[in-house]
Amino acid sequence: MEGRPHVTVLDDAPALALAAARLIVEAAVKAVAARGRFLIALAGGATPRDTYSQLARSPLRDVMPWADTWVFFGDERAVPPEHAESNYRMAHLALLSRVPVPLAQIFRMQGEAEDQEAAATQYAEAMRRVFGTKRGELPRFDMILLGVGVDGHTASLFPYSAALKETIRWVVSVHAAAAAIPARLTMTLPVLNAARRVTFLAAGSEKGKVIRAVLQDGTRVPARMVCPAEGTLDWLLDRTAANSLEARRP
Repeated sequence: MEGRPHVTVLDDAPALALAAARLIVEAAVKAVAARGRFLIALAGGATPRDTYSQLARSPLRDVMPWADTWVFFGDERAVPPEHAESNYRMAHLALLSRVPVPLAQIFRMQGEAEDQEAAATQYAEAMRRVFGTKRGELPRFDMILLGVGVDGHTASLFPYSAALKETIRWVVSVHAAAAAIPARLTMTLPVLNAARRVTFLAAGSEKGKVIRAVLQDGTRVPARMVCPAEGTLDWLLDRTAANSLEARRP
């Protein structure tokens, strides 16, 4: 059954980033207490970057259980890890190089691989090893962070993409014709929807139209298709992104 999203509106982008960072720490502490480790998939983009910067600073840096944290990525562009458009590079600079998470517990997508299909398969295999899943099981992340594009895409799942119909593979290679860097790797909807918690982060007035489409109009864009069956779905918005929602409230 489709769950109802929990929407939180913050005053501005810095407040959103801090709230998101606190939510990550809260989820991590609970996951480690319950299961001994915290498994998270990171997102790219400006709002997640600011969130990672908050996590890398005290006091949150000091209470996050880094030794018990495993880091994956929801998607990646087909670029080397040092490329300016690499999601891994952004997360490394803003967070991973500044906190004591073990290197062996960080899993980046091989965006630079010549064979992107093989890279997708290898990433799924790494997930299987870490999660210890059996045949027919899905990896269940404790938390997956996502953004949303003005066209409603999330991770690298774009409107009309064949990847939206994927039911078997966990990670696929996609071609997003409208994107500046069209070749990408992305986790698929079955993985996103198996998570214990999915948290969307969106800031800026340019996101207002798509936020309304997803949360109020029910438009069938990719972000709308993310709805964890047995998990929590959060949307953290700054006030400018949420303005279109507020205008429709009675």
